[in-house]
Amino acid sequence: MTNPHPHTSSLLIVDDVLTNVSVLFEVLGEAGFEVLVAQDGEEALQRTAYAHPDLILLDVMMPGMDGFEVCQRLKASPETRDIPVIFMTALADTVDKVKGFELGAADYITKPFQQEEVLARVRAHLTIRQQQQQLEQANAELARALLHLRTTQDELIQAEKMAALGQLIAGIAHEINTPLGAIQLSVEGISRFIKHNLPSLPHFFQQLPLGLCDAFYLLLNQAETSGELLTSKEKRSARRALCQQLEAAHIEQAEALADTLVDIGIHLLHPQALPLLSSHNAVPLLDMVYQLVRLRQGAQTIQMAVDRAGKVVFALKSYVRQEQSGTKVLSNIQDGLETVLTLYHNQLKHGVEVTRRYAELPTVPCYPDELNQIWTNLIHNALQAMQYQGHLEIETAWEGTQVRISIRDSGPGIPEAIQGKIFEPFFTTKASGEGSGLGLDIVKKIVEKHQGRIQMRSVLGEGATFSVYLPIQP
Repeated sequence: MTNPHPHTSSLLIVDDVLTNVSVLFEVLGEAGFEVLVAQDGEEALQRTAYAHPDLILLDVMMPGMDGFEVCQRLKASPETRDIPVIFMTALADTVDKVKGFELGAADYITKPFQQEEVLARVRAHLTIRQQQQQLEQANAELARALLHLRTTQDELIQAEKMAALGQLIAGIAHEINTPLGAIQLSVEGISRFIKHNLPSLPHFFQQLPLGLCDAFYLLLNQAETSGELLTSKEKRSARRALCQQLEAAHIEQAEALADTLVDIGIHLLHPQALPLLSSHNAVPLLDMVYQLVRLRQGAQTIQMAVDRAGKVVFALKSYVRQEQSGTKVLSNIQDGLETVLTLYHNQLKHGVEVTRRYAELPTVPCYPDELNQIWTNLIHNALQAMQYQGHLEIETAWEGTQVRISIRDSGPGIPEAIQGKIFEPFFTTKASGEGSGLGLDIVKKIVEKHQGRIQMRSVLGEGATFSVYLPIQP
């Protein structure tokens, strides 16, 4: 007889009857197995812990600790629970056999032994155990492969996100530099005023004729409260009207004064201000009004620039944030859309008309940073399709148990022949170096991760619409 296993299997025989041990030792030894022997329960547990046999032949009826207790203790230990146990018994009582199986026994062999039966059962259970071990190993390898796949997918998503962010950097830098430049110019203007005018302000107001104080403050207030912006044509018309009003009041230097009045935002002069402009100090008085108005405008410019820069920085921070908890959080979908639109403001403002059709939506359980990746990719694709000239429409809607987010462009559309391929990995219609072909594939995976779906509709010459559907409940 030959051993069917390429590696010698070790067997432990546990029996207090030496005759039974001798028979089994001879049969199993001749079959090529490595045979160990224990004569009671305690010795069996010790030998198992030390040698860790591949299979145990265990007598039920033994003095002291019987086979049932030995099996129970073996199955209770993580180190020995997987070793198959075959009970050896002369009992024909079904109840005892059921008890053995409940304790985890793999099989029974009835005494007196039949040589072929013993070998057949031992080999069968060794084969089963070997297959179980192979299956466990395969499962472990699959688990490692799945973990590697998930890690790779996360890395691809992060790489695509950083690539999209890299495409935004130039525009973001411009969005930051513009308000910084405005702040710098305004601060320089304020500094010049403080340096040249502040020391003389007390003297200026002391020398201001009492009868002209009200007219001065009226003119200053009128200039400060004027928020109307005029076109060049409207400014020319206002200048002519002011000039005619000043000339009718016999005020000298009407054209120069009219120019200054229009510059400080006064387009229609209050009659009570005429005495100030008719005085011999009209030019320096009006110049002071101009300086004070510019000072206020500089402060307003700084405030607007700070607000704009803060909005961009907040959007950038929201875009790159990472949810460390690994769990979904309730998030406002439209906040994420506005974050991405803020980051793309520089690419939008010179030729793209944006229409927002936002419905009242509930908060949605999601991974906000990953949803931002979706909006970034879809908006970027839309802008590229339109070559940054056209109409971008973003629509949200509440449809039953889900929300819909649609991003529509006015580009040339997607040919029908390739519409079925656009979500395939590495498929791209962009020129070399402009796209990896992973963007829409990653978008699709993120949507599916949220138990949602994405659809595309396109007609040549009418643009394309990508609609993302997300469940409201997790």
